[in-house]
Amino acid sequence: MTTTITAPRIIQRYFERASSPDTEAYLELFTDDALVEDEGREHVGIDAIRAWRAEVPLVEHVVTGVEPAATGLVVTCTITGDFPGSPIAGMRFHFERFDERHVKVLRIRV
Repeated sequence: MTTTITAPRIIQRYFERASSPDTEAYLELFTDDALVEDEGREHVGIDAIRAWRAEVPLVEHVVTGVEPAATGLVVTCTITGDFPGSPIAGMRFHFERFDERHVKVLRIRV
């Protein structure tokens, strides 16, 4: 059985800012030494996350589920944007380490 829960405010803010072109507001969500994994590549630190964000298209997120995981919280989304294969349902955002102000580890997977 899957338990659906409400996401903490930091994760809600993540999805509010992730679709915005305001890169600095997005980066404020992360610790200085944060890790974001996307498409099998790890981006460590604000400069690396900034470079990664500049490479990927902005997408719209529709959250379809929020579940506790052994290492944090998993948010499932459908993403839509200007990229091949759009929309993609079932994208999973694994927030492994976070507090009320910052995300430390985020792994994005299909």
